[in-house]
Amino acid sequence: MNFRRATEKDLAKVDDLLNQVNLVHHIGRPDLFNIGRKYTDEQLLVLFKDDTRPIFVATDEDDNVLGYAFCISQQHVNDNILTDIKTLYIDDLCVDKTTRGQHVGKSLYEYVLQYARENNYYNVTLNVWALNESARKFYESCGMQVQKIGMETIL
Repeated sequence: MNFRRATEKDLAKVDDLLNQVNLVHHIGRPDLFNIGRKYTDEQLLVLFKDDTRPIFVATDEDDNVLGYAFCISQQHVNDNILTDIKTLYIDDLCVDKTTRGQHVGKSLYEYVLQYARENNYYNVTLNVWALNESARKFYESCGMQVQKIGMETIL
């Protein structure tokens, strides 16, 4: 398995994976998630080049995309209460449904950690929806711990 930044040639597969994630969220919370696209192709092409929002892909030996990790660099400089640590936030991580269970996600997550260490990040964070228990269990198996909990009351 190989890892690299996403490029224009990955657009169709990244779109497919984004749709797979969106469907999981739509099925779990149709009151919050429509069926649709998170990003247009034009937006993705811009994101692929944005160093503050790196998108990594895991590929097989033929350079076919098996999964992705959308990341965002975050830092609260001169905030009144937060320290100015540099955080790498995983906005989205997805492994193609046809290759799940083959350690693609774990390897991709470890690649993100390596990138964060090499670029002097303090921590790596993400959010996981309560509806996605398998994702929560996956992240816990990677050693992640709960940092904060979002709560709601539906009116």
